[in-house]
Amino acid sequence: MSFTVPVADLVQRRFSCREYLPEPIPAHVRRTLAEAAAATGPGPLGTRPRFQLVAAEDGDGTALRGLGTYGFIKSATGFLIGAAAPTGLYLEDYGYLMEQLVLTATDLGLGSCWLGGTFSRSSFSRRISVTAGERIPAVVAVGTIGDQQAARAGGLRMRVGGDRRKPWEELFFDAAFDAPLSRGAAGRYAAALDMLRLAPSASNKQPWRVVRAGGAWHFYLQRTSGYRAGIAGRIVKLEDIQRADIGIAMCHFELAARETGVSGHWSFRPPVVSLPDKNTEYEVSWEE
Repeated sequence: MSFTVPVADLVQRRFSCREYLPEPIPAHVRRTLAEAAAATGPGPLGTRPRFQLVAAEDGDGTALRGLGTYGFIKSATGFLIGAAAPTGLYLEDYGYLMEQLVLTATDLGLGSCWLGGTFSRSSFSRRISVTAGERIPAVVAVGTIGDQQAARAGGLRMRVGGDRRKPWEELFFDAAFDAPLSRGAAGRYAAALDMLRLAPSASNKQPWRVVRAGGAWHFYLQRTSGYRAGIAGRIVKLEDIQRADIGIAMCHFELAARETGVSGHWSFRPPVVSLPDKNTEYEVSWEE
């Protein structure tokens, strides 16, 4: 995945945009993003979701009719849709690969917004011809941003705390969960952790935790109690979307690490670490 500007610029430029200009995405931008979606390869954890851009074209005001977002999105003229077979770590791969497309959209000057539960799965399923063995964990609205300042300061965005991020000491640890990792101790991985910290997540819950131990960086999911158990989750049949959040975090971490000259790979090597609570579970490790 290559971009025209540094990953750090894209991560800091991106925000959850819920209102767009009601005009089609420029044809050349639409074509580039569609090609990127179609060319998405397998995820780093071994599954192969597929992705597609569905977008309105000039003179086609009905192209997106029927794609429901329950009022959370206004005037989006495109959606990135993905389908995945529910096997292995498909949700982590889905989040990782879709976030690459989100950053590509940002690089192309578009606004975007992840939708995990606030969309009509049946209508989106028809657009990507979902098979009996596939699911759509999430979609991403894309379009042309009108007023950047107004979009960033939207009322809903303020209510869900879209601009707030947990401090370093609550997210990153050195060998044990009771030993916060300092920026200085992170060394050349500080930039990668900065970009991970700024990653988007469902309801801005930021469920990722990272422990440096045994020469590797170990990613954990700290689940939000009752997140899928509420009535809204039951009605819209939410996927285990916090696992996709881990994939988004992995994407930010790896892209930033590679951009700073650090190479490595993902593996499954849980360290001997005492977990802080029953909601915390090991996911994956990054080894240089």
